[in-house]
Amino acid sequence: MRQRKKLQELTIKDNFMFGAVMMDEENCRRLLEISLGFPVAHVAVSKEKSIVYNPEYKGVRLDDIANDEAGTHFNVEMQAIEKPALGRRSRYYHSQIDMELLLSGRDYSKLSDAYVIFICDFDPFGNKKYRYTFDYRCAEVDELLLKDGGHTIFLSTRGINESEVPVPLVKFLKFVGANLKDSTKDYQDDYVRKLQNDVHEVKLSREMRERYMILQEMLREERTEGREEGREEGLAIGKRKMAETILDLLEDFGAVPETLKEKIINEKDIQVLGEYLKKATRAHSIEQFQKDIL
Repeated sequence: MRQRKKLQELTIKDNFMFGAVMMDEENCRRLLEISLGFPVAHVAVSKEKSIVYNPEYKGVRLDDIANDEAGTHFNVEMQAIEKPALGRRSRYYHSQIDMELLLSGRDYSKLSDAYVIFICDFDPFGNKKYRYTFDYRCAEVDELLLKDGGHTIFLSTRGINESEVPVPLVKFLKFVGANLKDSTKDYQDDYVRKLQNDVHEVKLSREMRERYMILQEMLREERTEGREEGREEGLAIGKRKMAETILDLLEDFGAVPETLKEKIINEKDIQVLGEYLKKATRAHSIEQFQKDIL
């Protein structure tokens, strides 16, 4: 079992720490600026969505959701571990942003621009870029953009193209990719120094320590429930397959009576089903099997 980290062992790439530090709207604004490459005047961070356990989602929402004065929506998520289908994950986030706006009564023609940003401690596409920017583009006319307002950006700590991206972005990503020891070194960048100081303050905060402990306990309980649900689901599948095997064996002798079929399908005890299976493999007729299980 993977041992849970203590608060003092976290770096900014850990979701809890990232959410805690990015609740500061200035930190979030500056992150957006270096990620997007254009100025952002002001952002309002949805603090209730930065670090919150939500039973409805069967999990913890640790991504930053913010919007600026123009109504542009930003969703920033830290990805410390490589996960499959990040492209489809970005599609889901865009749909969630649009759904929230539409439910608020906004007409689809007036949907705000939306940016989904993944900060990856790995190279999501293998091209060794610090930044990958995706917009919908026409396959037949390369310079023709759909201009639907949706933008997806993947930042990678494993880039090597320093001459193609801003220096502050490179320093930030090197800070994100650092281990616990290297995360405290001087990266010669004011923004990184501010983040380092805020990480230190979070680790000293009794409120944040208690919040982290509660969150860890919730995650532990959720994992336990998930394992239990997985065992129950696996057991149910095993019972169903065993019942199907018994019926397949009996059907070699002809049509299985409905009452017998229901008895086998509805049997809840897997040990009883095991006995049924043994008897079905030895039976020479449906009638003999029925007598054997009485």
